[in-house]
Amino acid sequence: MTENPRINRLLPDQVRGVGLSDALAFPTDAGHWVRAVFVASVDGAATIAGHVGGLGNDVDKQLFALNRALADVILVGAGTARTEVYGPAEDDPQWRHLREGRSPTAPIALVSHSLGLDLSAPLFTEAPDSARTILITCADAPARARAEAAEVAEVIVAGQSSVDLKAAIVELRARGFARIVSEGGPQLFTDLLIAGVVDELCLTRSPTLVAGTETTILRGAQFEPPVDLELESLFGTEDGYLYLLYRPAA
Repeated sequence: MTENPRINRLLPDQVRGVGLSDALAFPTDAGHWVRAVFVASVDGAATIAGHVGGLGNDVDKQLFALNRALADVILVGAGTARTEVYGPAEDDPQWRHLREGRSPTAPIALVSHSLGLDLSAPLFTEAPDSARTILITCADAPARARAEAAEVAEVIVAGQSSVDLKAAIVELRARGFARIVSEGGPQLFTDLLIAGVVDELCLTRSPTLVAGTETTILRGAQFEPPVDLELESLFGTEDGYLYLLYRPAA
């Protein structure tokens, strides 16, 4: 594995051999930023047999680790955490230098309305003190569940009957988490877009056709009107993978 894999920029201008960490870095002029991260097939599938694994190539796996290293906190929905069997973020030697002056790994912030979680899972029991898992829930979540959760995680209450993601982002920023990476799933990404807090979509397009009834990167009612995106940059590798950075249109 190379220290900083090279990919080719195709847009806005063509440059060969750009370092991955330079190509897909966070904007330096943004005081805070929310980036959603996904990989999807050409026909739009975000999973194979219900799981993300299998769609990405080696560069995408390194990009996943890069985004985690760049993040101050990693935002994920409870359903995705269960399906993908989430644990704490791992210290990746390849990108360790990007976390100088911060904790060795970014904490996971889990969004859960009901707090129906396995609090004995590694995501809670093995999280380091420097990156304690965060639970984001709402005021109507069962009081007992909130109290039990507070024993193994930091609990943020945002919203009354459901999680108010705009308020949750404010709470995370108040704790010093300026750069937020959302790893999904599709319902959380949909809700973040509805809340108007997404600054950027980092999308890997796999040269694969999946068909079937696999999950896409969004779930929920149709947007009215549709959310328009602007393509900021496009990169590619020789094996046909594309790496895109989109921002919601003004």
